[in-house]
Amino acid sequence: MNIQQVKAMMELQALGNLGSIASSSSEGTNLFQTMLDSALQTTGNDTLGSVQNLLDAMPQTPNSPSLPHSQERDVNQAPGTGFDSIISRAAERYGIPAKLVHSVVKQESGYNPEATSHAGAAGLMQLMPGTARGLGVTDIYDPEQNVFAGAKYLKQMLMKYDGDMKLALAAYNAGPGNVDKYSGVPPFQETQNYVRKIMDSYYA
Repeated sequence: MNIQQVKAMMELQALGNLGSIASSSSEGTNLFQTMLDSALQTTGNDTLGSVQNLLDAMPQTPNSPSLPHSQERDVNQAPGTGFDSIISRAAERYGIPAKLVHSVVKQESGYNPEATSHAGAAGLMQLMPGTARGLGVTDIYDPEQNVFAGAKYLKQMLMKYDGDMKLALAAYNAGPGNVDKYSGVPPFQETQNYVRKIMDSYYA
């Protein structure tokens, strides 16, 4: 037996030890032993080739473990899942579609209750501090207070503009003063994109 064969046998033994650690079943150990015995019977220059064949035949271990099924479901859930109950109750209280509230929350904060804009708007529905205080909010980052106040304000805008969703959304974003000034959706690129994205999400 030459030095290459000895080296090959040592590699096989090391693989056997790893296989024993990675596998908790006797079936996996017996399979490896059978493959080891077969490889040890091989002589000459074919030994290293047998080692390679054995390596190719062994199961591949992924770089990272798979998530359990329950965790996979959590990862794949829509980001608003944790706020469904709050949004549904707020929508029911103020008589507006829950999907509309979801669409606004998605656009405003991406369902991040800690979101804060450069202008100072905060929370799930990105309320301005003054607006939030006027709606009775004491903790603007509290998801329930924020969503209920945002839904109430959205309802007020819908009533002001006779149920016109585009105008109500424009007022929510740019303020009713600008909607009144321009007698429609203001010619601000941000506001126009805002209204379009929420309408697309709502009707998707």
